[in-house]
Amino acid sequence: MAAHIPTVLSLLGTAASAYPTIAAKFAGSQPSQPPPPTAPQAVPVAPQQTTSNASTSAPINLPGSVPNGYSSLSSSPGNFSNTLCDYCHLRPKYTDGVKVHPYCGKTCANKDKLKNWTPAMGNQPPQMTVPGANCDFCSVRPKYFDGTKTHPFCSKACAKNANSQTHGPVRKQTLNGTTPASKAPGICQAPNCQSAVYTNANGSLGEYCSMAHKTLGETLCLMCLQAPKMKLSHFCSQACTDKVEKMGPMVLEVPIGHETFKSVADQFKTSWRHGTQCPPVRRIYKICSPASSLATYSTYKAAVEARGQFASQGRSAGNENRRWHGTRRECHLGDRGHTQLCASPTCSLCCIVKTSYDLNLFGKKTGWGRFGRGIYTSSTSSKSNDYSHNDCKSNLKAIILNKVIVGKGYKLTHDLTSLTSPPAGFDSVLAEKGGSLNYDELVVYTNDAIRPSFLVMYEP
Repeated sequence: MAAHIPTVLSLLGTAASAYPTIAAKFAGSQPSQPPPPTAPQAVPVAPQQTTSNASTSAPINLPGSVPNGYSSLSSSPGNFSNTLCDYCHLRPKYTDGVKVHPYCGKTCANKDKLKNWTPAMGNQPPQMTVPGANCDFCSVRPKYFDGTKTHPFCSKACAKNANSQTHGPVRKQTLNGTTPASKAPGICQAPNCQSAVYTNANGSLGEYCSMAHKTLGETLCLMCLQAPKMKLSHFCSQACTDKVEKMGPMVLEVPIGHETFKSVADQFKTSWRHGTQCPPVRRIYKICSPASSLATYSTYKAAVEARGQFASQGRSAGNENRRWHGTRRECHLGDRGHTQLCASPTCSLCCIVKTSYDLNLFGKKTGWGRFGRGIYTSSTSSKSNDYSHNDCKSNLKAIILNKVIVGKGYKLTHDLTSLTSPPAGFDSVLAEKGGSLNYDELVVYTNDAIRPSFLVMYEP
């Protein structure tokens, strides 16, 4: 038995050496065994191309097709999915010949936008909740979306408030003539403050972050809107005062919430004495006259004060008072965004703002004067409203609040059309209610006794 063992081993070696190709083919035809569970799986490698395949064109990258000779790695879904619509992943992206758009069409584009929208209350269409898409007025709630268009406001209430009111200071002109951009709603309107505004108990937003900044905002210089105004002045410094007088005549919008706005609007309301409801004030502008015009007015006031000594009696120097005057307006001065004076010589409003009142124009509008040739004003806003007329299409009416040197007034209750000056020893005529008058009038007989001070815009 032992003698046959060498013979058997020799035969096995001969067989192995005689059939190497068959053994190799047999081994290659078997499926590769999976690696042990604990071993990491290797990334499959594509087989090398033969010389005959090297000259063929590249395979077309179509979904679901894997060309022969290419492994699944070279045609993975990540490569060809880049050409498909970002929303449906079924149709190819739309190309306009220049740009490849992310969607196959408008339908998928709109649906993708609606993914991040949440249903609004009631029957309202969905509202956007992505950052940066909040209401342009309150900056708290999302902008309203009607299914097709994104509106700038969250609701009709905010849209109305934005259109009818001025949110904080709208004019911020510095001394170098530049005008910084207005702050976004929801940000404190005080100079150099970026804090969020105070939220009231009812959920509405204030205009300032604190009481201190609210007080500052109510007393800002009307020229620069950066610093508190000086006492007994509308401006913060002599520099701003000089700049206003140099730039005049012009008008400066008074911010809603400013103490000056409140003072003028309150006078308009309390002096509305007709039986009709007082209309709301929408805008107020400070009328800025040139330095030369203010100088002649100040000189006249000083002369009247020297004669009457009104300040010693607890009154203002020269017995200066604020009185209303209604006139005609041909242009849109005072309407939203309109602060430029027109060039028409017959626009009474712009002419008064430019050069104040002129006795040489007496009678050209009314034809006569109950108390002679003078300049007429009234303490009753509703009376002056009767003389306010628009020769243009506008949703607002205009009325002027003036500074008038009353001095020593001569009281009258009956007509006296022959007057060209106040009676001797007097500075003006006080036409009181009674007799032929239902409401008061104040008449001065010199151009130097009056200057326009505020332009008030109100609803008809």
